[in-house]
Amino acid sequence: MPIQRHETDFTVLDASRLEAWRGLPPAVVSDCMNRTGVMAGAIKPVAYGMTLLGQARTVTCMVGDNSALHVALGMVEPGQILVVDAGGFEDTAVWGGIMTRVALKRQVGGLVIDGAVRDVAEIREFAFPAFARAIVPAGPHKGFGGVIDGPIACAGCPVSPGDIVIGDDDGVCVVPLARAEEILAASLDKIAAEEATNAETDEGVLPGARLGLGEAEVIGG
Repeated sequence: MPIQRHETDFTVLDASRLEAWRGLPPAVVSDCMNRTGVMAGAIKPVAYGMTLLGQARTVTCMVGDNSALHVALGMVEPGQILVVDAGGFEDTAVWGGIMTRVALKRQVGGLVIDGAVRDVAEIREFAFPAFARAIVPAGPHKGFGGVIDGPIACAGCPVSPGDIVIGDDDGVCVVPLARAEEILAASLDKIAAEEATNAETDEGVLPGARLGLGEAEVIGG
């Protein structure tokens, strides 16, 4: 099966528009999308403290094959995030140290794989932001094909090229590009609301009281 690619024409956000998202936690952003847009809990950074922010370039890999990923590495623009549907397969790594060096050379913004990676000591040494389902030594095959820049589901989350990818120690959230301005504004408002809640907590007002939850009903007496 050949490696295929879709033509893409998504709007590339300039640095200032993208920077407006900096520091917004995936948890807050997902809350503003009615708790959606989040990848499965198995997707975690390979090292504590890694963060992601950038627009997605998508890849679908045949299970255990990373040939399409190699081709995609030659297409991705600086700052963009490779988001990979590798079938959720945990026993063959489709990314490792050699590809990490290429990604750094091409200034790739980070990596999310619904699948496995290896050579994580190197990935950590280079501080390359990589999120994956699993870590395993077994390496990939090549030549079975794959698809670049198509719509994918990565760990249960829909992702299209150009979508905004946000990651931290909690995991990964994806914002559809068409909703970017709306969700950014809502996220900033929610951050402000949470800061107000925390200030009230410091003054002794519990969040439950603020939410009007009242007292628990006594039973079994």
